[in-house]
Amino acid sequence: MNRDPFDVLIKPLLTEKITGLQDQANRVAFVVRKNATRVEIRLAVESALKVKVKAVNVMNVMGKTKRQGRFVGKRADWKKAIVTLREGEKLELYESA
Repeated sequence: MNRDPFDVLIKPLLTEKITGLQDQANRVAFVVRKNATRVEIRLAVESALKVKVKAVNVMNVMGKTKRQGRFVGKRADWKKAIVTLREGEKLELYESA
């Protein structure tokens, strides 16, 4: 499938753990569409952000069950992609002043 890169990538994922991975191993993370494949994610990151990708790791995150009183609900399931960039590549998206 040939999709627009911004249809595959939903938003960048910024947590303390991901920030540590970025500093140590040159990795960044994104929330992606649930039906996106590794190849689609790689092509989307390379074309949208103009960087070279070394590897893509993907995981499905199950939504938590939440309750309020006797009512039970569930948060949506989502997919996370951790993208390893090649040596020498840097993503200014995460840089701060």
